[in-house]
Amino acid sequence: MIKLAVFDFDSTLMDGETIDFFAEALGIGDQVRAITEQAMQGELDFFESLQQRVGLLKGLDYGVVEKICHTLPYMNGARETIAQLKKRDIKVVCFSGGFRTATSYAQTILGYDADFSNILHVKEGKLTGLVGGDMMFDTSKGDMLRRLQGLFGVSEEETLVVGDGANDRSMFAHAGTRVAFCAKEILKKEANIVIETKDLTQIITKVFNEC
Repeated sequence: MIKLAVFDFDSTLMDGETIDFFAEALGIGDQVRAITEQAMQGELDFFESLQQRVGLLKGLDYGVVEKICHTLPYMNGARETIAQLKKRDIKVVCFSGGFRTATSYAQTILGYDADFSNILHVKEGKLTGLVGGDMMFDTSKGDMLRRLQGLFGVSEEETLVVGDGANDRSMFAHAGTRVAFCAKEILKKEANIVIETKDLTQIITKVFNEC
């Protein structure tokens, strides 16, 4: 019986990478997108890649950041899947190597119970190129998952995790049900459920054997 479900945000609950949308606003989309792809493939250290990418955003107006975060495209089936999980009295949490501006707003739309992510440093209304927060490292999601399991008294067997990239591996190591959603090959190797189409409702079908 699953009691805790943890979702990645970028390219899982949301259809795309938040930081890539920011980069597009500065005209450096291709440059940042290439670094993001390498990080999600596990070819770059996540902390170093995050610092590098956020550094390239220095000077972006925070009003633009907020506007982008309030208009992100959510993944097909995200609302419905979270609602179905909560009907089963499952705690639903979002872990993101991305940013609180996006995940906290999305919580009001998608309905998950809590979000853990990073915070962009802002000074005089513009990004400074600095970042800090809960999800800075390759190991962060696994560390936070173990804390939540201890807080809620939930076992690994009672935990469902869903993600797509290399930095999701650490939480996959502590969950009984591991869903690789339209994922990189490096994460598929750690999963026991693989979903290849952009439809999160397949989680309900495959995990709970419902049509």
